[in-house]
Amino acid sequence: MNQSPRVAVIGAGPSGLTAAKNCLEAGLPVSVFEQNDKVGGNWVFNSRTGHASVYENTHIISSKAWSEYEDFPMPDDYPEYPNHRQLQAYFESYARYFGVMETIQFETRVDRVTRNEDGTWHLRYTQSDGTEVEDDFTHLMVANGHHWNPKNPEYPGHFNGTWMHSHDFRGVDDSWRGKRVLIIGAGNSACDVAVEAARVADHVGLSMRSGQWFLPKFMFGKPTDELGANMPPWMPSKLRQILFTVLLKLLQGDYYRNYGLPRPKRLVLSHHPTVNSDLLDFIRHGRIKPRPAIRELSGDRVVFKDGREEAYDTIVACTGFWISFPFFDKSLVDFEHEEQVPLYRKMMHADFSNLYFIGLFQPLGCIWPMADYQAKLACQEILGNYHRPGDMRAAIREELAHPHMDFETGTRHSTEVDYQSFRRDLKKELAKAGIDIGKAPAGKPGRYKHFMGPARSQRAHSA
Repeated sequence: MNQSPRVAVIGAGPSGLTAAKNCLEAGLPVSVFEQNDKVGGNWVFNSRTGHASVYENTHIISSKAWSEYEDFPMPDDYPEYPNHRQLQAYFESYARYFGVMETIQFETRVDRVTRNEDGTWHLRYTQSDGTEVEDDFTHLMVANGHHWNPKNPEYPGHFNGTWMHSHDFRGVDDSWRGKRVLIIGAGNSACDVAVEAARVADHVGLSMRSGQWFLPKFMFGKPTDELGANMPPWMPSKLRQILFTVLLKLLQGDYYRNYGLPRPKRLVLSHHPTVNSDLLDFIRHGRIKPRPAIRELSGDRVVFKDGREEAYDTIVACTGFWISFPFFDKSLVDFEHEEQVPLYRKMMHADFSNLYFIGLFQPLGCIWPMADYQAKLACQEILGNYHRPGDMRAAIREELAHPHMDFETGTRHSTEVDYQSFRRDLKKELAKAGIDIGKAPAGKPGRYKHFMGPARSQRAHSA
């Protein structure tokens, strides 16, 4: 393939925006395809396409300092944990400042992506007016996200009430008043929805299959992720997990004895953390009732594994999402049921050197800053400044065999990484291309040495 580079980016969420930004900085022609009418992906509330996962009171679960793009600090007046409106405005500012808006085709659905005989990519997409278009690109960056295809659990029997997935939850209004609501799950969405519902509903149950750790958003007056960031890099991950586990036990006490929750069987950070400062308080106040896993459904009643039977009006399944790419034939790319997604640095495919997955990982922290690193690395490879491992399959096997921590198995953790460890991994790869990244996130000393500083970012936000 000796053609001049021409890059396609699928998705204008946080990962797609930084993919396009890096292409522009590298001088690479880029086209972005976004099915929504705004940038921001899942952070667009009430989007007309239904492609959104935020609700009225959604706030980010990682702190501002460790969530902002490292070359584009969030405004000083943003709180430690910004809400979805502030984040969507931040993504708009980012896209406008770096000239990404001009590269985006909004309300455009990518229907099919196939591979040409010369190895380039053939895209078939539908524009907002219904026009079907076909075009070819030398390189493809996939940034359609992995929080959009709901995973619904299946149980024996049938439920006669209202069933919804957290993906369709937009908030609680008066129609929830006096209702009996059951939330399935123990992740961030489950806890958020349970707390919101408990403010209005008459009864809220929280059904959990297994024990989870619940991290507060603040510890010792600081955002919790800052504690992890400030731990020395030489400290073994197991020791870090033990310290966090002991600390949580001291702060929260025994989960079963104090809250009626199942006890976690593994150390903190073995699974994706649930960050919520309200859940345990709501349980102790009797507003949320912990329940075991569901055995079966029977009309308006739910039968739990312990034999308890209760009536409910609404069930909200906060049970995660499938990793899927509707535009790829499954014979080409299919990670849906993988327990470990086989990509080098969670972005490079062993078979296709001109295909990159940007933001397809789940960190113990925020995705976007590391998606920026991934996009930067992809651009350096396209420019010829970076060379991937010669034996990609061996490199991927080595990476999968040595995860940053002893994460739980299963599709929920198929792309799990530790934020700080992954940052170091990507920094090493970028150093091979001559890119020197600073030592701290935006707003702190050591941001990108050769990109914008705080004055430039402030101008962007006030524009």
